[in-house]
Amino acid sequence: MNSTNSPIKIGVITDMTGPLSLLGVANGNIAKLVIDEMNAHGGLLGGPLSLHLEDSATTDAVAEAKARKLIFEDHVDVLLGGIYSSTRQAIKGPVVEGNKLYIYPEQYEGQECHPLIFCTGPVPAQQVESMIPWLMEKTGARKFYCPSADYIWPHLLNKSLRQVVAARGGSIVGEEYFPMDHTDYAATCEKIAASGAEVVFNTIVPPGVAPFLEQLHKSGFTKRGGQLVCTYFEENMLGLFPPEWVDGMYSCLDYYQSVNDPFSRDLLSRYNALYPGSSKFTAGSAATGLFRGLKLWEAAVKEAGSLDQEAVIRALDHAKITNGPGGPAEMVPGQHHLRLNMYIGHAQKGSFEVVKNLGAVEPKERVLATQA
Repeated sequence: MNSTNSPIKIGVITDMTGPLSLLGVANGNIAKLVIDEMNAHGGLLGGPLSLHLEDSATTDAVAEAKARKLIFEDHVDVLLGGIYSSTRQAIKGPVVEGNKLYIYPEQYEGQECHPLIFCTGPVPAQQVESMIPWLMEKTGARKFYCPSADYIWPHLLNKSLRQVVAARGGSIVGEEYFPMDHTDYAATCEKIAASGAEVVFNTIVPPGVAPFLEQLHKSGFTKRGGQLVCTYFEENMLGLFPPEWVDGMYSCLDYYQSVNDPFSRDLLSRYNALYPGSSKFTAGSAATGLFRGLKLWEAAVKEAGSLDQEAVIRALDHAKITNGPGGPAEMVPGQHHLRLNMYIGHAQKGSFEVVKNLGAVEPKERVLATQA
């Protein structure tokens, strides 16, 4: 029990301002929704929960400073948040220094294996390894071109792509890396056309993704029958661009708003009622991972019967939730990553239609050395 009956402190760091605010605001919203609902049902361990929400302003140095504040000044009981992988790494420093449990909610490149860190978004095995074989079989495509932002997530996602494509007789006919604010992709679009690429596997991210999509559209790639894949795109991102730039795009995530199970529909309805006109509740924004992270942590605390961090970590290692956005989720023991339902989305007229429910997919991450 929480014998002092003092509020249990939950720290959340997300990009409420800055270039990623369209996504980060949704994370703040869902944290409020979940914690308010938990309190409405009696709190946890006999006491209330208190949300300590901090804006990282899409700046890693700010994220690190906010993590230090939450851990060393506010003394939160658990920390969640971050979108970019570099933000996770910035938060990780104070997490390790302060020996604090941290839940990272975003899709990412995998390979995070610190004993204090749990990840609740999909990884390459759940996106690339499940989606690309389906796409190659459906379209007959064998030639892939990879325009990419130059940081860890695109490099490792492309590595997974190369392995999957090669195993099925395909090839990567081009792979380029650019600063995130790069805007001139004319030469790249010419190379894509000259290469005979049938699929553009895009990992360019904001702010560079807008000029790239515009220039790719003007080049006639999709009119020639080319397929555009961008695994991180969801409803918030899709709504930023003219439909003709993104119609036909394939994505692969743990949830889309068109997923039709009763719990997912009800959760989306509750969110929309509370936050009309705000950032949309989506998977690509990390909002689904944040929901799961909070509910899995709640389940672990209940099993542990206390806030003792070591006991909570032991319980979180095998925690599961029956209901969540997109379906149930459970930690794979020893991996600190989730077995998740995955879906292939196809962009049509500003929304994603689920064209394939891939079912529960394993993360295939390393077993932590401390638990092997």
